[in-house]
Amino acid sequence: MEHSIYKYILRYSKKQQIILTLMAITSFPFLYVYLQIPALIIDQAIQGNDISFPVEYMGIEFDQLEFLYLTVGLFLLLVVANQSFKYMINVYQGVSGERMLRRLRYELYSRILRFPMPTFKKKSSGEIIPMVTAEVEPLGGFIGEAFALPIFQGGYLLVIITFLLVQNWIMALAAIALYPLQAYFIPILQKKVNLLGKERVRLVRVLSDQIGETVNGAEEIHAHDGSNFMRAKFSSQLNKIYTVRYRIYILKFIVKFLNNFIQQLGPFFFYAIGGTMVINGTLEIGVLVAAIAAHKEMAAPWKELLAYYQRREDARIKYEQVVEQFEPAGMRDESNQLEEPDTIPNLTGEMVGNNIVLADDTGSTLLESLNVRFRLDERVAVVGPAGSGREALTHVLARIIDPDRGQVSAGDIDLVKAPEAIVGRRIAYVGQHGYVFNSTLGDNLFFGLKHRPLHEIDYDGEEKSARENYIREAKLTGNSVDDAEANWLDYGLASVSENGGLDSRALEVLEMVDLSEDVYQLGLRSTLDPEEAPEAADLILSARKRFFEKLEADPSLKNMIEAFEEDKYNTNATLAENLLFGTPVGTAFDLDRMAENAYVQKVIEDADLTETFLRMGYQVATLMVELFAGLPPDHEFFQLYGFISSEELPEYQAMISRIDWDHLDQLRDEDRLRFMSLPFKVIPSRHRLGVLTDEIQEKIVQARHKFAESLPEELQGSVAFFEEDAYSAATNLQDNILFGKIAFGYAQAAEKIGSLLSTVVDEMDLKRIIIGVGLNFRVGTAGARLSATQRQKLCLARAIIKHPDVLILNQATSSFDAATEQKLMGNILKEFDGRCLVWSLDHADKTKDFDNVLILKSGRVAESGPPTKLTTDSLQYKEMLAGS
Repeated sequence: MEHSIYKYILRYSKKQQIILTLMAITSFPFLYVYLQIPALIIDQAIQGNDISFPVEYMGIEFDQLEFLYLTVGLFLLLVVANQSFKYMINVYQGVSGERMLRRLRYELYSRILRFPMPTFKKKSSGEIIPMVTAEVEPLGGFIGEAFALPIFQGGYLLVIITFLLVQNWIMALAAIALYPLQAYFIPILQKKVNLLGKERVRLVRVLSDQIGETVNGAEEIHAHDGSNFMRAKFSSQLNKIYTVRYRIYILKFIVKFLNNFIQQLGPFFFYAIGGTMVINGTLEIGVLVAAIAAHKEMAAPWKELLAYYQRREDARIKYEQVVEQFEPAGMRDESNQLEEPDTIPNLTGEMVGNNIVLADDTGSTLLESLNVRFRLDERVAVVGPAGSGREALTHVLARIIDPDRGQVSAGDIDLVKAPEAIVGRRIAYVGQHGYVFNSTLGDNLFFGLKHRPLHEIDYDGEEKSARENYIREAKLTGNSVDDAEANWLDYGLASVSENGGLDSRALEVLEMVDLSEDVYQLGLRSTLDPEEAPEAADLILSARKRFFEKLEADPSLKNMIEAFEEDKYNTNATLAENLLFGTPVGTAFDLDRMAENAYVQKVIEDADLTETFLRMGYQVATLMVELFAGLPPDHEFFQLYGFISSEELPEYQAMISRIDWDHLDQLRDEDRLRFMSLPFKVIPSRHRLGVLTDEIQEKIVQARHKFAESLPEELQGSVAFFEEDAYSAATNLQDNILFGKIAFGYAQAAEKIGSLLSTVVDEMDLKRIIIGVGLNFRVGTAGARLSATQRQKLCLARAIIKHPDVLILNQATSSFDAATEQKLMGNILKEFDGRCLVWSLDHADKTKDFDNVLILKSGRVAESGPPTKLTTDSLQYKEMLAGS
């Protein structure tokens, strides 16, 4: 990157800067005439000095009044012209600045993608993110005005000064007399502001880093009661920032004071000197008025120039600081990622490393003149004590880190110099803690197959125009023109021919890493859009039918599900669920806060149930207070009867003590609402409180129909109502199949119903569809919605599914339990029989099924060979086996 912001601007926007400069220069003649017109209007059109009427212009005679209107009209035209120039210049400046800002951010992001891995140990995301987002934001505005503003505003100022000199040189000197004073003091003060601004940026980066650490380390902070210490650290940093910002404000206000004070001295000189000259008859009043107006016009460009100087220095500092942070040593060339070979060769022959040297950022040696050689059809285990260099070797072989010295080759390919297109597609790497992106399971699984858009979208209409505009803007700003919405999946890389083949392969790989059941369960708890997948929705409906057929055929299971029926109250569902008789869509209806909903209140009132709900609520609260009296907060009753928590119990006790059964009409509004909310949570078959009588249940069913029929237009679509023969897009797959509630009171009902559901899924071959839905599950930030084990399995699956020639694992299964690790190792070893697998392991006893074993010690390969040979000949290997 250019180290000077002006060089960067000229390199990428020279044409735009020239256009802006020409626009500014073109506006100056209009400005001069605009300044001249007021004197003409006052002296000639109004006072009639130095002119005799009628006057003739372009063959047309004008009397004094007509001449006045002519000059005033000309003045108005010049106002429009000058403002139009300003508008066009400002808009073009804005567009040019935003394009350059887009280019700069894209270039910075591209550099992050090329940072050497050790850089991320020294720079946290809390430091990098503000640099790309907030810190470069002001640069966009400055880049647009870098050349045009000083030329336009400076020229504006010169035109005004020229006009004043033409009118009266004494008045001109009075107007600019104090400008040298400003020009001397302001740069001195600004230099101090710049140094403080540099310090402020550094302190804010540290603050961002502290916030990031707090988010990532929240678990540790809670576990060790470290919140007060973290607050103290944060407060200390805020104080440092406050101190610097306070000093900046003081200096800025001094600058502002000087500017305003000196500016206000101008009228003093005009009134004093100009007034004297008018009284003495040496100056026309019109000229004085025009001079005062011109001086007033001077304030804006001079102020803009001073502000520009401040912004320029601020932009220069920020640009230089950002560039400095984005040029780490060892950064790869951009062509390494962008170069696309005509063919991607397979890695065959031998993996060879000669005299590999690698040190960490402290200078400590990780690999010292290491030499390694093995065939690319072998499964190689790497073992060694802590600090032996096992992790460093896997990083170098996977080209995650470039060695300081030495060569690494795979067959005829120099891996140190090979483009990422070859290394990233033919080699896969998984570390001890793989990273999961904030997207869907499927996006993460297929991430390794997305290298270039291989199947473009055929746009038409407005979408085609939008796409063409995107490409045009991307080219102007040096951005990528690739379509992120296109199909990037490289089926050939995964050794499949089409999408169906990729789905089958995905199921195999998920099974291989023991993740298929997890994805299946996530799929059951996820929703499916029937418009996007109508065939799948129809199959789910068929599964519902078969499920109930099997349920009816088995007397032992028949009563374990209470199906939803439109004209029947479901005693295993809450009153809220019975009233809605559907799944809420959006936030209009919250099952936990139904009593607060205005439309629900109206439905209850129309059904003449308001008083009933109030009395049911009072009855439930009374029973709960009696039942929970004296029970500890962790008692099972609080979980079984989830109406009132242990924290809310004293509040309900107080409410009951304030009012009795016969005076419920005197309840306060908030107490009334709390009582009415309780019946909505009652499940008759589970809670057996006797408050929901058959008569009330019938009224609820009637109210259910009224609820659906009278739903206001603004609430249409807020509930996906249950229909026996229709798929509900708002309900998850499992509930769509069950279409009812598991009955309370039957032993192991959930397990038995789950088993029956699995049988139906297997018989109808629905598992593939359900897992496909599970792949659309959003995993959250860094995969937070998945367990640590699930995240690691997903990273393994992501590496395997792209069918790499070499898979390099660095203790990738060490966090699993022994049985899971053994199962996965067996599956992966079988998958890579005949391909290359390099696996860094923590224990030597795990190496028995590998073709070759490398024993590292002090950054070198101490011994190597097949496990059977090392068991016989290597004392070190025997000791490691004994230590395992």
